[in-house]
Amino acid sequence: MADPQPWRDPRPIPQLSEMEGRIQTPRQLRLLMAWLPALCWAAVIFSLSTDAFSADHTGRILRPILFWLIPHLTEQGFVTIHFFVRKTAHFTEYFIFCLLLYRGIRGGQRAWRWSWALTALFIAAGYSALDEIHQAFVASRTASPNDSLLDSIGAAFAVVALFLWFRLRTAPANELKLQRSR
Repeated sequence: MADPQPWRDPRPIPQLSEMEGRIQTPRQLRLLMAWLPALCWAAVIFSLSTDAFSADHTGRILRPILFWLIPHLTEQGFVTIHFFVRKTAHFTEYFIFCLLLYRGIRGGQRAWRWSWALTALFIAAGYSALDEIHQAFVASRTASPNDSLLDSIGAAFAVVALFLWFRLRTAPANELKLQRSR
C-alpha cells in the first residue's frame, strides 16, 4: 500500500546542538552588527556638536546642580569646573568612539592587531577634525584645533587601553602554555 502522506519526512527533528555548526549569520549582517555601535556613537558625537550642547546651554544645566552640591562655590570656581567637564567630555566621547571603531574594524575577531588599532585612531582623529569643522558652522559653537587634539588624545588613550587589555588577557594563557610545556 502506498504512503497516504508522501510529503511527510520520517526523519526526526534535528536538535539545536546538531544545527549550531550549520547556522551561520550572513557576512553583511555580521559587519553591520560590528559597525552599528560605532555609527550610532558617531551620531551621538554629531548631536553633541549642535547648539543644544553649547557652553551656554550646558552651563544652564550644570550651574544649579553645582551650586546645590557646593553652596560656597564662586563664579570663577564654576567656570573652572564647567570648563573641566566640557573638556573631559571631549576626551571621553572619543575614547569610547575609538573603542567602538576598533570593534567594528576587527569584525568580531578576538585578536589584537596594531593595524586595526591605528586605523581606528586615524578614523577617530579624522572625525574629530570634521566635527570641529561642523562646529564652525554652528553660531553658538566655536571650532578649536585644541579640542580636536584633545579628542585625538582620548582616542590614543583608547588604543593604549585596548593594547593593555589584550596583552593582559593573553598573558595568563601564555603562562599556562609555558607551564604545560615544562
